[in-house]
Amino acid sequence: MKLFPRSGDPPLPLDPSAAPPGEAPEIMPAPRQRPRWLRWTARGLTAFVLFFILLVGWLALTAPLSKSLEPIAPPEITLLASDGTPIARMGAIVEAPVRVRELPRHVTGAFLAIEDRRFYTHWGIDPRSILRAAWSNLTTGRTQGGSTITQQLAKFTFLSPKQTLGRKAREALIAFWLEAWLTKDEILERYLSNAYFGDNSYGLRAASLHYFHRQPEKLTPAQAAMLAGLVKAPSRLAPTRNFGLAEERMRLVLAAMAKEGYLSEREAKNLRAPSVDVRTRNDLPTGTYFADWVLPKARKLSDVGYSRRTIRTTLDARLQAAARRAVSRTALGKAQVALVAMRPNGEVVAMVGGRNYAASPFNRATQARRQPGSTFKLFVYLAALRGGWRPDDEIDNRPIETGSYRPKNAGGTYSDTITLERAFASSSNVAAVRLFQKVGSEKVIKAARSLGVTAPLPEGDPSLALGTSSMTLLELTAAYAAVAAGSYPVVPRAFKAEERGWLYRFVFGPSRFGSREHKDMEQLLRAAINRGTGRAAMLAAPNFGKTGTTQDNRDALFVGYANGLVVGVWIGNDDNSPLAGVSGGGVPARIWRDFMVNATGERAKPRPAQNPRGPVEPQDLPEIPDIPALPIGERTHVGVEGGEAVISTEIGGSRIDLRLPVGGDPPADDTPPPR
Repeated sequence: MKLFPRSGDPPLPLDPSAAPPGEAPEIMPAPRQRPRWLRWTARGLTAFVLFFILLVGWLALTAPLSKSLEPIAPPEITLLASDGTPIARMGAIVEAPVRVRELPRHVTGAFLAIEDRRFYTHWGIDPRSILRAAWSNLTTGRTQGGSTITQQLAKFTFLSPKQTLGRKAREALIAFWLEAWLTKDEILERYLSNAYFGDNSYGLRAASLHYFHRQPEKLTPAQAAMLAGLVKAPSRLAPTRNFGLAEERMRLVLAAMAKEGYLSEREAKNLRAPSVDVRTRNDLPTGTYFADWVLPKARKLSDVGYSRRTIRTTLDARLQAAARRAVSRTALGKAQVALVAMRPNGEVVAMVGGRNYAASPFNRATQARRQPGSTFKLFVYLAALRGGWRPDDEIDNRPIETGSYRPKNAGGTYSDTITLERAFASSSNVAAVRLFQKVGSEKVIKAARSLGVTAPLPEGDPSLALGTSSMTLLELTAAYAAVAAGSYPVVPRAFKAEERGWLYRFVFGPSRFGSREHKDMEQLLRAAINRGTGRAAMLAAPNFGKTGTTQDNRDALFVGYANGLVVGVWIGNDDNSPLAGVSGGGVPARIWRDFMVNATGERAKPRPAQNPRGPVEPQDLPEIPDIPALPIGERTHVGVEGGEAVISTEIGGSRIDLRLPVGGDPPADDTPPPR
């Protein structure tokens, strides 16, 4: 039975049984329903409100209010050498934030008059300004902005500069959000402290000090008006670049200030353009090879804020100068050069990434990945020593005539067998490849990884033994630093290592070489520099190192250590073209020795005296056995004749000649043959 008839239905029949006894049955009227359009409107409004709430919540999570306190560019950072000498300055010029209550009325008034005259009355968006800007754009064809100060703060602290409808919508929503959480003075303070004023200056205080050398609390009306005028186009209107345009814009600001009552019209007309007073600070480079490498690390150390930061690095100004001298006085032709010097603990004290930073800021010490050549043999021989081999053990040194990879020794010098020490010193390629195959590529790669090498190293490739996988000079030098330190790995660092407690060092500290393993490795490195391919680097003090020359002389390297310094030197062409007869035992070794002599005051080992046949370079001499004591006279000559070493000296007019048979093969230049 229908109790609620619809409109238009026939009358319901009366059912006496449905009513109480003695009462007539009552028919209930049908309820009125809302129109369909009203129902859809209510649903749409509900969905919009829900969407708006979700959007505001999403903005609250993705655009935190605290970000408005951060400068839009990194703060200025001055890098210091280890002795406190400034070496580079970079980043934006940023000073402390301003406080509205401490600024004169004409300073805040200049910005309000030209940027947002109804700032203290709107809710983040000014519809009148938007309509006025839109009308001006349509009628004059000139683009005019209608953004409020709150919207501008939202734009340059939260959003990208892209001019899209979505960005403008987010800008408006964030402006409402800022207005809800901050007071008007707080918004104005953050706007003035973040705005860009040209010449790499961010914030009113930095701009005031930069252009007029005075604090913003002491700005004159003319100075305030000129600074307020810069915000529209800071790069184009900067008075240091275009004073005429800056003055013209200042006049517009003064007129707006007079209209809003911050100045009288007479005062605005009579004010003269202020003089710019830019006082140059210490003339420091904004970039060097070392500074470019350090900057990302320095920014992580620097707290976000407005104050300038000075950060002390490990760079030694004296050693850096020695590195530049050693590189600059070497005839390199068109080739490039890189040098890295560090302490055994990884503290980088000097870095040269190329011949001229201004001409090419690409850092060949940290960015270029080149083949290390025979300097990679360090890891092959280290893996062998860890596997029980000793420097006096012998290995086959005959030509490799089987297999797909058949390297040859430079100079075509071979022997039936050769000791590991002598093979390392003379940089025998066939001995290194055979040792690599006996030890196994996995153990060689493991040795390289343990010393901090992160570059890709292919397993099972015998050419890896001759350094065919590329890596940076910094990475390679750090691996040699591990040997110098007796512990591994060594991480290159630009800042002093943080002191750790004994428990931390015990649990997380570096691993140490075994005493015999370390002693044997240093025996090989010393043999290479004193009796092998690295003789051009010899010092009077104990020195250790290894030469490296890649295929077709495309890269030439020398890496070694002495007197508490670990130094790597690389020479090559940026286009990877061959060098003109340059090998690791030549120019790189001499640069290394030159730097070490200047850096440590150590004497280079005296070169052999001249002989009638012309100069004899140390790396060109064959290996000579121990020479018995011989009195050295006024004139001494050393040479090689008929397979014998000849030493002649004159004492009191008498000449003494000593002839000794040459022991072994002449040291090779360690250049690998073509594959």
